[in-house]
Amino acid sequence: MNNVNWIRGTVGQKNGPPHCSFFIIHCTLIFLLSGCLSSKEYLLTSQTIRGNRTISSEALESLIPQKPNRRVLGLPITPPLWFYQLGLRRYNREAALKNLQDKTNEFEQQSQQLANDPKALKALNRRYSRQLKRLRQKAEEGNWLMRSLGEPPSYFVEANAKANAIKMQKYLSDKGFFNAQTRYTLDTLRRRQIRVNYLIKENAGFYLRNITYQIADPRVDSIVRQSFDQSRLHVGDRFDFDNMSGERLRIESLLRDQGYYAFSRQYIRATDVDTIRRGHDRRFFQGLEPGDSTRRSVDIALQIANPPGQSAHPIYHIGAVEMHISSSEATPNGAPAAGTIADHDTLRRNGISYLLGERDISLRLLNSKILFRPNQLYSQTNYRDTQRQLFLLNQFKFVNINFIDTTNRRLHTLITATPLDKYEATAEGGVTGLLYQGQGYPGGFGSLIFRVRNMFGGLETFETSVRFGLEAQTGFVPDPSKPDQSVYTSQELGISSSLIFPQILFPGGIRFRFNRYAPRTQVSLSFNNTFRPDFQRSLLRATMAYNWQTTSYKQFSFFIADINLINAGDGTNRVISDAFKVQLDSLTAQGSTVYLNFFRRSLSSSFSFAYTHNTNIPGQNRRANFLRTVFESGGTTLNLFSNQKVDAWSQENGGIGLQLYKFIRTNIDYRYYMPVRNRATLAFRVNTGMVFGYGPNNQVPYEKFFFAGGSNSVRAWLPRRLGPGAAFPSEAGHPDKPAQTSTGQFVYLFEQPGNILFEASAELRGRLFHLGADVNGALFIDAGNVWRLSNNSSRPGSVFQFDTFIPQIAVGTGVGLRFDFSFFVIRFDGGIKVWDPVRKYVDSEKGLVNNRFILPEFSLSKLSKGPNPLVINFGIGYPF
Repeated sequence: MNNVNWIRGTVGQKNGPPHCSFFIIHCTLIFLLSGCLSSKEYLLTSQTIRGNRTISSEALESLIPQKPNRRVLGLPITPPLWFYQLGLRRYNREAALKNLQDKTNEFEQQSQQLANDPKALKALNRRYSRQLKRLRQKAEEGNWLMRSLGEPPSYFVEANAKANAIKMQKYLSDKGFFNAQTRYTLDTLRRRQIRVNYLIKENAGFYLRNITYQIADPRVDSIVRQSFDQSRLHVGDRFDFDNMSGERLRIESLLRDQGYYAFSRQYIRATDVDTIRRGHDRRFFQGLEPGDSTRRSVDIALQIANPPGQSAHPIYHIGAVEMHISSSEATPNGAPAAGTIADHDTLRRNGISYLLGERDISLRLLNSKILFRPNQLYSQTNYRDTQRQLFLLNQFKFVNINFIDTTNRRLHTLITATPLDKYEATAEGGVTGLLYQGQGYPGGFGSLIFRVRNMFGGLETFETSVRFGLEAQTGFVPDPSKPDQSVYTSQELGISSSLIFPQILFPGGIRFRFNRYAPRTQVSLSFNNTFRPDFQRSLLRATMAYNWQTTSYKQFSFFIADINLINAGDGTNRVISDAFKVQLDSLTAQGSTVYLNFFRRSLSSSFSFAYTHNTNIPGQNRRANFLRTVFESGGTTLNLFSNQKVDAWSQENGGIGLQLYKFIRTNIDYRYYMPVRNRATLAFRVNTGMVFGYGPNNQVPYEKFFFAGGSNSVRAWLPRRLGPGAAFPSEAGHPDKPAQTSTGQFVYLFEQPGNILFEASAELRGRLFHLGADVNGALFIDAGNVWRLSNNSSRPGSVFQFDTFIPQIAVGTGVGLRFDFSFFVIRFDGGIKVWDPVRKYVDSEKGLVNNRFILPEFSLSKLSKGPNPLVINFGIGYPF
């Protein structure tokens, strides 16, 4: 049975009556459906929106507060609802409320007994707050099964559907479709389920023809008219109420930056919205004449009124400016405790008074962060930038800026700040794991971080950390004494120190141009040592970087120096290390230069520039973009010398014994996030880059190569084991024969570096249930590969070529689970191969083999042993 209800609206007229025959049918259907609903409650199964052409369905869906119960793959299968009903059978709401009340009374009685003992009362509050929170949650949301795995039933209420249709009609009118019509139909399904279909008829939109401003204050009129090029309203655009609101907000911000501290958008009114040919539209919708679909126009007038009883808006200037940095005994809201400030001397600089609370802080730096000055016009932008810059110093817990209106419209500005602890130490730790051929290998890491704030009185932050890790990693060669063992234990010990200055350290006045952009200079020094059975590698790194942020979503980073000294040598196991050397000698004979990265000392230096545009806010499910571009030039100063000279310096005999590099590297990473439901997001990513060396032998530092495969890349491949191109892993001594197990699974012992990277991913993320944390599911598909730039006759298919690279793009798919604890996310992804480009080759016995479409080779009975095994990836945070 179907129920149909029309909602129709126009500007300046009442809804016309529907045709008589339709009215009778409508009432009959209402009567029949109401008879059904009076005896049974119907579940809201789904809601659809149809007929809209200009306005997106996503925008209209956001107007519907009712959400159907979640289903599996669109089928009428609702496990969360089943869990809820199962938990409801064992739930007694009256008993839960009684337990909550009893515990509350018990807490109040004990609180009264401990009223004179603050320490015991604090402990009592802490203990009972946890208990009361659990009991309150059970009384309001049900038992554990109902809250964590269940979802309450979503019942259909026809009044809600009618209200939603009215809201859609109003929304369409606000978007310029003044004559829009909305209606809904109801489809009854099996098992007391209903589907609501919202049908939209936008009709012709109205477009801006004339825009007039009526401004009573001459000075305000001059300011606004000079900013018309920034207006949100443009002749020829479709009427949009959001643009009207945006224009009011723009004018408010514009005037508040010009001294109008008390100005509010409430003074801005749309005094007239006049639609052209309104009478014609009325006759058209009443069916008295056919009408047409030509463009309709609207004239609008914006009026900026003066305050009541005044001839102009008041203009405010900044009066006295004070900054109070509280001592340790500060009130909770960040204001100084009474009686503590007067004991300290007042310092002055550039018209600002400072009460530093016995702290040695550079007034010059504080001045550069505070943008207010006496006699200056009030500016809302200065207020926001000052608060943001003081907060980004990472020196204060709280920063509050208050204005007190004194005589003659002068604002006494008081900035209060509560400092963070000068010394801070934190410890972190975690577990890691590697799943290889069906067997798990655990690992772990720990770190200790020590931080000193305002170290030299210039608001600097000094930070040093020590990290130790014990992790399982796949080896490059198996243990000769244990051929089946390819997983080793890797130990990593590292220490790093950095000093962050809240300014650009650069001679001359150019550094002051960055004062508004939260500038930082970071100088770092780190040492990292890796111990493995097959090799040992240490890295000494020194960097100096400038960072600044023009807006909350635009960041810049300029590394003026990045120097890396790498020392490599024998591993901790002599037998495995010697076998690794033999393998490297074999690769060298085939033209590879990978040996330089494991048994040669090297020195690389570079500078780089990075730009990041990020509108994604964690925890908010809305459309967002992420773009990061990086350009890096290595060994630039070596261009002053010939390649022959650089090569001579790199020689171990007669030179300095350090391999030197000259290279160029670029990388572009773009991500797009699109919400599809309230708790579901479709995320896309494209990541590409290129690196090439132009020094002796065109060498590139191993750390600067690109790699594919792993938890943040193509997840159906092991970390760094995909590629290059269509080159397959070959057996030792047999470069034309793939290395594979007896089950047909290719064996990737070495990491596969490449000069060119291309990756693309799409992932559907959604909440499944709550189990101590939000458990989210994911369905993903990844594609990508890396390629080399130089030809290698021993590895055909590894070089990037425009006519062959598309079929060389590997494809994988899979599912994942994410445990979201708000402050961090634990992720498990399982991926299988769909298209493996290396599985097209010429076998000496079988001839041409082409098994690139490998998805059919996946089998649940051979999850880890078959030719297409399930690859489990563990990660912290989302992959992108």
